[in-house]
Amino acid sequence: MVWPFRSRAGKDDEDRPGSWTDSLNRTDWQHYEDPRNWVPTLLVTATALASLQIYRSYLRRIPGVNHIQPSFFRRRSLFGQVTSVGDGDNFHLFHTPGGRLAGWGWLRSVPVKKTQLKSKTIPIRIAGIDAPEGPHFGRPAQPYSTDALAWLSNYILGRRVRARIYKRDQYDRVVATVFVRRFLIRRDVGLEMLKIGLATTYEAKSGVEFGGLEEKYRAAEADAKAKKRGIWGGKPKLFESPRDYKSRMSLGESQNKPKS
Repeated sequence: MVWPFRSRAGKDDEDRPGSWTDSLNRTDWQHYEDPRNWVPTLLVTATALASLQIYRSYLRRIPGVNHIQPSFFRRRSLFGQVTSVGDGDNFHLFHTPGGRLAGWGWLRSVPVKKTQLKSKTIPIRIAGIDAPEGPHFGRPAQPYSTDALAWLSNYILGRRVRARIYKRDQYDRVVATVFVRRFLIRRDVGLEMLKIGLATTYEAKSGVEFGGLEEKYRAAEADAKAKKRGIWGGKPKLFESPRDYKSRMSLGESQNKPKS
């Protein structure tokens, strides 16, 4: 006589999966010995991972300075379009990774309106130079500040540039050497400003960034000074560098500040 409970238990024993070792022993390993069965899967996986890494490193758009990874500084450059020029040595960049090959200019367009560009651009400070100061914070403008702003706007505004980035400064701008193509020739924007006498080499006690181009920049400045170009055209005794101007303004403001 077959007991009902025993009959059910026997059925459960048949349905219960075996041990891990039994499972491995039952696996048909010969299936994996043939590369045709696993190489395609491996290639697809590797391609997907590589594509993701390329996208994250080179094709992902960076909307602002806070999105730049610290590891990018001194190792990467940013390609994009200049959307505004704020002064003689700084501007805003709309990052367009991949350029035309990635569809920028024919499949994807750079916004034009200020409302569309808000919080979507990167402020860039041109490395190694200091242009005459414009009227900021109630301060009067320096001589040639308007000329420097006009020249820089005409030279790069609306154009695609490449910024070799170095660091982030105290004003949350990215300090970078900037290159633009003019008549198919790549030009260093900071160097060109020094050549025509619309900027000085940057003067500071610490934190100066030239990107390895200091000697070249100082030679260009010396040549412009010798030929009395731009800001060097007046009397040497009356000349005031942008650094000296800012120091004088700061000193005057601190002296005029009411004591609490």
